[in-house]
Amino acid sequence: MNDLIRKTAVELAELMSSGQASAVEITQAHLDRIEAVDGAVHAFLHVDSEGALAQAAAVDAQRAAGEHLGPLAGVPLALKDVLTQEGVPTTAGSKMLEGWKPPYDSTVVQRLKAAGVVILGKTNMDEFAMGSSTENSAYGTTHNPWDLTRIPGGSGGGSSAAIAAYEAPLAIGTDTGGSIRQPGAFTGTVGVKPTYGGTSRYGLIALASSLDTPGPCARTTLDAALLHEVIAGHDVMDSTSIEQPVPPVVEAARRADVAGLRVGVVKELGGEGYQPGVEARFHEAVELLTKLGAEVVEVSCPHFQYALPAYYLILPSEASSNLAKFDAMRYGLRVGDDGTNSAETVMSLTREAGFGAEVKRRIMLGTHALSSGYYDAYYGQAQKVRTLIARDFEKAYEQVDVLVSPATPTTAFAIGDRVNDPIAMYKNDLCTIPSNLAGNAAASFPCGLADEDGLPVGFHVMAPVLRDDLCYQVGGALEAALADQWGGVLMTKAPELEVTR
Repeated sequence: MNDLIRKTAVELAELMSSGQASAVEITQAHLDRIEAVDGAVHAFLHVDSEGALAQAAAVDAQRAAGEHLGPLAGVPLALKDVLTQEGVPTTAGSKMLEGWKPPYDSTVVQRLKAAGVVILGKTNMDEFAMGSSTENSAYGTTHNPWDLTRIPGGSGGGSSAAIAAYEAPLAIGTDTGGSIRQPGAFTGTVGVKPTYGGTSRYGLIALASSLDTPGPCARTTLDAALLHEVIAGHDVMDSTSIEQPVPPVVEAARRADVAGLRVGVVKELGGEGYQPGVEARFHEAVELLTKLGAEVVEVSCPHFQYALPAYYLILPSEASSNLAKFDAMRYGLRVGDDGTNSAETVMSLTREAGFGAEVKRRIMLGTHALSSGYYDAYYGQAQKVRTLIARDFEKAYEQVDVLVSPATPTTAFAIGDRVNDPIAMYKNDLCTIPSNLAGNAAASFPCGLADEDGLPVGFHVMAPVLRDDLCYQVGGALEAALADQWGGVLMTKAPELEVTR
C-alpha cells in the first residue's frame, strides 16, 4: 500500500509544506487506491479524477508561487452526494436525480475549494439521506471496510467507508438523526455533528430542514477539527445560519485535556437492548476519562426515551414537504411524457419510478401526520416532545459540561439483516437523535472493538449549542490516551482490504 494514503490530513499537509510530496502525487495516490479497492467497498458514486487532479495542480502552482495557503490545502476529500458541486453529478442516492449536474456550488463546497481542499468525488448514501445503513441507495449498498459483509452505517456510509478504506483522509457528511456519527461509530472513524446552524445548508439537498447539518468525517480528532473550521461559519445564503464566531475547535482538539471537566453519563442511553461489547468499551472509556481528571456523574434525561417516535414524525413531515419539488416539471427524472399523459399522470409515474421504498414510506407517513385532523395529534405533539428534550439538555448542562453515551446500541450489523424491519433499523439512531432534535453539538469517537465480533465501537459526546469545542476536547483526550494503549488510532487495527482492480 502506498504510504501516502496511510497519512493523516495533518501529516499530508506537512509533507506538502516541506516539499516532500506534491498535491498531485497525494491526489493520484488516493485515486489509485479508489480504483484498487472501491469495487469491493462501493464508497463512491462518482470519482472526479480529472477535476481532482486539476484542483491539486492549482494548489501546487499556488505553493510554488509562494502564496499563503490554508492548513488543508492539497489534502484530498470525499464529498457526500447530497451537496451540490457545480458540473459534477449529484444524485442524493436517488434515481430521481440520476445524471443531474448542478449549476452551482453549495456553500460547503465553495469553502472547501477556497481552502484548497481537493474533492475526489461524490460518496454513496441512503436515498435522500433516508436510512441508517446505506442499503437504501438506488445505486447499491456500500460495504464496511472492517467486514465487507457488514453495513457501514447510514445515511452517510459512503463517506465514512471511504475514510476507513484509506480512499480519502477526509470526508464531508450530513447529520439529520445521526448520519455522520453512526457511520463513524460503525467504521472506527471520527464523525462530528456541529451545532445546527453552525454549518451552512445552502446547496444541501434537503431532507428535514430543521435537522440537517453538514459536518466533518476523519480518522483523527485534529483532522476533523481542521475540516470543521474550514466549512463552518455564518452564511447569508442560509436563513438558519448562526451569526456567531466558529467555536475554537482546532485549539480544543490540540489541547486534549479533560482535567476538571464535568462529564454526565446519560442514564437512559444504555442497558436493555445494548450489545454487551458496546457497553463494555463505553464504560472503559468513561473510566479512562476519570483517570484523566474528568468529574463523572450519572445524569437523567427522562424525555430522551420519546426522541425516536418524535423524530419519526417530524422528519417524515418535513421530508414530505421538501420532496414535493421532485415532480418531473422542473428537473431530474421525467417518466411518461409521450404526449398522451396529463401533467398529473407524468408526475405520478415519475415519483413511482424515481423514489425507492423507504422514501415512499416516509413521504406517506409525513403527509398523513400533516393532514387536516391529524396535525395536532401527531406533528404538533412531536414538536412538544422536541421542546421537552431540549429542556432535558438545558437542565443537564446546568450540572455538567458534556453528556456521553454509546454512539450506537450495537456494532455494525450484517447487510440485509434489518432491511425488511424498519423499526429495528430506526433503533440504530436511539443515541444520536436527541442532539438533532435539540440542535446542539455532538460527535462520535472510536473507543475500541467489541468482544463479540471485533468491530468498532463509538463513544458519543454531546455538548451545548456553540460549544462544539468541548466535543473535540473530550475526543482529543480520549484519542491520545487510547493511542498510547493501541500504538496508534483505532484504524491501525483494521484488516487490509483485498485489491479488486
